Amino acid sequence: MMFSTLISANELSDLIDTEQSDLVILDCRFNLMDTGLGAKLYAESHIPNARYIDLDRELSAPVTPETGRHPLPGFESLTATFSEKGVSDRSQVVVYDDCGGAMASRCWWLLKLLGHKSVALLDGGFPAWIAAGSGVTAALPKNVPGDFSGTADTSMILPLDQVADFPQQGLLIDARTAERFRGEQEPIDPVAGHIPGALNRPLPDNLSANGCFKSAEQLRIEWQLLLKGTAAAQVVHYCGSGVTACHNLLAMEHAGLTGARIYPGSWSEWIRDTSRPIATIDEKTA
Repeated sequence: MMFSTLISANELSDLIDTEQSDLVILDCRFNLMDTGLGAKLYAESHIPNARYIDLDRELSAPVTPETGRHPLPGFESLTATFSEKGVSDRSQVVVYDDCGGAMASRCWWLLKLLGHKSVALLDGGFPAWIAAGSGVTAALPKNVPGDFSGTADTSMILPLDQVADFPQQGLLIDARTAERFRGEQEPIDPVAGHIPGALNRPLPDNLSANGCFKSAEQLRIEWQLLLKGTAAAQVVHYCGSGVTACHNLLAMEHAGLTGARIYPGSWSEWIRDTSRPIATIDEKTA
């Protein structure tokens, strides 16, 4: 069975118990305010055979004066990174974090971008794994590189030069909190607000109280209410730096609404040029 959006803790445990040789588990824990915390937590305990992958160093390129906070890595280097972590074309990859998928969804999307279909996010992440009574370890797995031959599908990306006009063609959806979207607070970036014409769908809205994703049926109802008839292929997600936007895209995919794209540079790239407009209200509903 192939898992391509979500996998439960029990399902992952079953895969591990069957000693599936092509299973690759990637620990994506990361804290934007304490960038070394994820690696520290991994060193203390992680899911058996999981390998750590770092958001800043491996799932992003170096920041430049023109980019957002988490630029896309070069596709060849990203393919090499995943291969070094053990990923091959036949692998079932499972990614997880400890914050409802907010970080791990970036890894999920990057693998999808490179054409890997068998990649799923652990629903509920590390807390769900612990709650299920599953084992953890501090032991580092044996490093067995894979032979992943990823090819990027750039149609999954909305480039910067098309962002300004996109709200006239489809829906641009911001995954940040409502307070950040409205410009009432901005704890990370130097300018508050959002891209004019965007709508807001904070990523926690995709989750139930237990930190797991809502059912596919519930997500489909909620997203269809927001889309108001707009096809999924006419939806582009963004956030602060192109990371948590992937959470909204994953939620849509889980709900069967496929074909949405990501604006990877997101708000932190948009505001690099002070001539670009910003908004603090939703023009479509104000």
